[in-house]
Amino acid sequence: MHNPKTITVSDIMTKSVICIDSSMNINESAKMMEDAKVSALIVMENNSPVGIVTDRDFTAKVVAHAYPITSSVKTIMSSPLFSTNSDQPIRFASDLMYDKKIGKIPVIDDNNVIGIITKSDIVNLFATCTADDMRDMYFHSVVRIYEKYSPYN
Repeated sequence: MHNPKTITVSDIMTKSVICIDSSMNINESAKMMEDAKVSALIVMENNSPVGIVTDRDFTAKVVAHAYPITSSVKTIMSSPLFSTNSDQPIRFASDLMYDKKIGKIPVIDDNNVIGIITKSDIVNLFATCTADDMRDMYFHSVVRIYEKYSPYN
């Protein structure tokens, strides 16, 4: 495996990502996700990414709040959009997911969506780690926890 300190988002991101216009309705977007067999769509306005809609948004927002399926997908999208760029270290994406409690992050370079990285991508990376890689990641996590909760910081 590569050194986990040097692995970038572009090394493990999924390059095929679907973007939709914010005016698309909930029903059309759900059908698009089903047809494409994806669990997230990036929502765009004026060719700029403004949000993300995930399979969880359909259950947590459409079903729970009884939104009509003809409502705009903008009604249920998660915003603000947290993103990363392709040359960020994978630890940045992992830390962002942890801090923001999110599972999918679009990869954006020069205001163009070029991919998406998910918790599953990171778990798959961990599955190929050596013991030294895991030890290094463990110590990185311990340092983050210490920095967050230490009374001396």
